[in-house]
Amino acid sequence: MIIRNIDTVPLQEVKMEGASKVQVRIVLGPADKAPTFAMRVFELEPGGHTPLHSHPFEHEAFILEGSIGAVSEKDTRRLAVNDALLIYPGELHQFRNLSETEPARFICLVPVEYQG
Repeated sequence: MIIRNIDTVPLQEVKMEGASKVQVRIVLGPADKAPTFAMRVFELEPGGHTPLHSHPFEHEAFILEGSIGAVSEKDTRRLAVNDALLIYPGELHQFRNLSETEPARFICLVPVEYQG
């Protein structure tokens, strides 16, 4: 068993094309020999966003704090703290901090081989 406080994990800049003002903490993953999932915590500065993208696997997200919009091909849906999302394989998506003054954070789970 591994127990880790997310605040002890260093922040890394997200360098994917289309990302702006976003950092990630790899809380649990390949370095821990996790067999199935990698847990990441994304931190969006005011006005920040992840890239608009899709991938061939599902992933889950859980909103920790802030005002976050989930962007899809159809619309942008405002998420609340404690909302959970399932993003299907191939679904176009993006997370946006809708605030221009407050940060936002969410947990994202992906297959460990994707994070690796």
